[in-house]
Amino acid sequence: MNKITLLILSSLLMLGSVACSDASKTSSSAPDTTAKAGDSLDKSTAQSNQADATNETRRKQLDSNIRANEQRNSATNDGSANRSDAQIKSEVSSKLEANLPASQLAIDAKDGVVTVSGTVVAQDQLAKIDKLSREIKGVRDVQVKATLKPSAKP
Repeated sequence: MNKITLLILSSLLMLGSVACSDASKTSSSAPDTTAKAGDSLDKSTAQSNQADATNETRRKQLDSNIRANEQRNSATNDGSANRSDAQIKSEVSSKLEANLPASQLAIDAKDGVVTVSGTVVAQDQLAKIDKLSREIKGVRDVQVKATLKPSAKP
């Protein structure tokens, strides 16, 4: 019964994700597409993004989303087969928002290739994008087009 419930819920989530074909964003101020550079990150925006991503309620939402995706992947298969671009994009977005809170990133996925653009405030954040994105099952390659803007660091 639990597997059927999980399958129905994941189908509804997938349908909702597919209906939203825009790039996934780590903050409301992130660029709408990965084609835009997104150099609008300033210190106050980075502080706002960090406050939102580190807010206890938002953190619980992100952790819950990541855990639910991992459980769904484990329950249905090894997680890499038949993963939609929308699922990959959503999971990468949650992972990056949880781990790079002051960033302003847009994420897109096409056939398992993830493109991340936008702005981060520290070199170590820029270096983590590739590693964190590859932790998501179904990601075959990562193209990092994000830029560094240390002057925006909160």
